[in-house]
Amino acid sequence: MTHQKPREIAVRALIEHANGREYIEDIVAAALGRSPARPEDRGLILELSYGAVRWQRTLDWLIARKTQARTQKPALTTLLRLGLYQLFWLDRIPDHAAVHESVELAKQFGCGPQSGFVNAVLRGYLREKESTKKLLADLITQHPALGLSHPDWLYDRWKTRHGADEASRLMEWNNTPPRTFVRVNTLRTDAAKLVERWRQQENVDFDFFQRDWTGENLVFQLKSHPPLTQLGSFNDGWFYAQDPSTLLAVTQLDPKPGESVLDLCAAPGGKTGFMAQLMNNEGTILAQDTGADRLALIRENCARLGVSCARTEMASQETSHVRKETFDRVLIDAPCSNTGVMRRRVDLRWRIRPEEIDRLRAAQLRLLAAGADQLKSGGTLIYSTCSLEPEENGEVVRKFIAANLQFSLESERELSPVRDGVDGAYVARLVRKPVG
Repeated sequence: MTHQKPREIAVRALIEHANGREYIEDIVAAALGRSPARPEDRGLILELSYGAVRWQRTLDWLIARKTQARTQKPALTTLLRLGLYQLFWLDRIPDHAAVHESVELAKQFGCGPQSGFVNAVLRGYLREKESTKKLLADLITQHPALGLSHPDWLYDRWKTRHGADEASRLMEWNNTPPRTFVRVNTLRTDAAKLVERWRQQENVDFDFFQRDWTGENLVFQLKSHPPLTQLGSFNDGWFYAQDPSTLLAVTQLDPKPGESVLDLCAAPGGKTGFMAQLMNNEGTILAQDTGADRLALIRENCARLGVSCARTEMASQETSHVRKETFDRVLIDAPCSNTGVMRRRVDLRWRIRPEEIDRLRAAQLRLLAAGADQLKSGGTLIYSTCSLEPEENGEVVRKFIAANLQFSLESERELSPVRDGVDGAYVARLVRKPVG
């Protein structure tokens, strides 16, 4: 791969992203599938593509300062964003290389007549680099949402709830690349064997990771590694990649061997696999979701992990009401705004709207009602989201309980990225009161 190739792939991905509705993660994954890259090139492609999207608002502010806020065509805007991102957010690329390659890419991607303009904007900022760095630092203090590249409404929401300092720290968290965490799959192996295989055979560097809800020797943070799908330990189902926050809902559910469990929104199957692990593959898990592709993903992951106690089923209004009081435990990992995983969902901040939270709240209440109907007397129901918004979390649970007095709230917990160092999550444990 030539030195220029990573930038070419990043530019193509960003132009496709600007012109379409797909998520940048999906576009980049497809691009890398078509053009396999060396690990160092792959890292640069991800850094450039994701960084330009994360810092889009701040980058556009820089562009507007030099262009009298004139609207540019998408390809030209993409090239300017990428060039400025390299100048002000990346230390690994020399300034002269960033400018030169941006000008060459302008010619390559149909902006030849504007290549001089690209050169002028970038070289203009090079001459003012130190003063611009100070300007960007001041912007974070004076206009945090703009300086940290988030929508104003989202910052204002978090500021009202958490205060300005924590809202800014949360935005800073969202602008950092997510860490890779994995859960050892004890249906296939144990932690000691997995660690030995990583060390002796697979060149995986890791740290042990522990929180009060994970215990010891369950979760590892990977520091450096080959692509996961190239690891024999991955393909043999020895581990599953998931953020530690996702384990809290299952540990609160506390499924036991021999029980029947409903996983109402199961895709991609990480929580299903962890439940099966806690149940020693003894009992029954019904994993429901919408869409054949989502069910196929659950089956694929379960097969790799050696999960034999789970079966999949298409979720629908019909199936959600025919099994009255059937299951010992029900897990509802509800669709939500995903504001707790914004670090992983790179362009989510530009897609989400305030009204979406209200729309999701109604769907979440319907899911709670559907899951509650199928829970046995005395059974446990977990409602969880990866949202930080109270309208989707505690307010949904309290509205449900007010209308369903046979349920009581045993506990609830919110994981905060700033406080807990993991993705944001909310978990409520409800119990259906025994009859009589």
